[in-house]
Amino acid sequence: MIFQIKKIGLLLIVGFLLSLNIACAQHRINISSKQEIVDYYLDSLKLELRKKWPKNKTVNLVFHGHSVPTGYLTKGVVDRVNSYPFQTLKKINDHYPYSVVNAITTSIGGEQAEQGAKRFKKEVLTYKPNVIFIDYALNDRSMGLERAKVAWEKMIVEGLEYGAKVILLTPTPDLKEDINSEESKLAKHSKQIRKLAKKYKVGLVDSYAIFKKLSEKKPLKRYMAQNNHINQKGHQFVADAIFEYFKIAPKK
Repeated sequence: MIFQIKKIGLLLIVGFLLSLNIACAQHRINISSKQEIVDYYLDSLKLELRKKWPKNKTVNLVFHGHSVPTGYLTKGVVDRVNSYPFQTLKKINDHYPYSVVNAITTSIGGEQAEQGAKRFKKEVLTYKPNVIFIDYALNDRSMGLERAKVAWEKMIVEGLEYGAKVILLTPTPDLKEDINSEESKLAKHSKQIRKLAKKYKVGLVDSYAIFKKLSEKKPLKRYMAQNNHINQKGHQFVADAIFEYFKIAPKK
């Protein structure tokens, strides 16, 4: 009887360890998969960026969204040069000194995704983008998740059909919302954007997660120009995350 109890206990322990190992393996696969997208999603483009004249070609990065990628700070002041699209451009130019790269912003302050989707073909695809970045979630709160999803999917599909790489951005913070609450509007929009990136197998820059992690060490105010606009330092964190897609140059 004692032997049987010990045997059952041993089996339970073995079963638990096996399940734990499987769970850990699945977690490692998920992390690996995410990192693989970052490392290899722009492989063909990174090869292009390494080419020297006269073999190199112009590469167009189009940033579509609202006031944040446009560079708005506070009281209507706009700092284009230090906004994340142009900080990204500087980092790429420094990393690929022979490249010819354009950072094009088609973003409009105050706009939400439905408005951005309506002008997507005429005002985004017209620039012949190699990569399209979409950042609308801060303003999408006004229309809700369902309408936002329809608009984002429309832009994603049109961008992919054109032949561009698409990278989605979760929102930067709003000090009027608790960034640690999973029930906040921005948290819910962030979750939806992550699902869209996974569904369409496109890139993701998880700005919301970045600032959530930063908030654990220092107050978010350090990175904000006003309650819903990041400052120059905040833009730097987004640019750094975008640059991860360009940083590792594949071998020829």
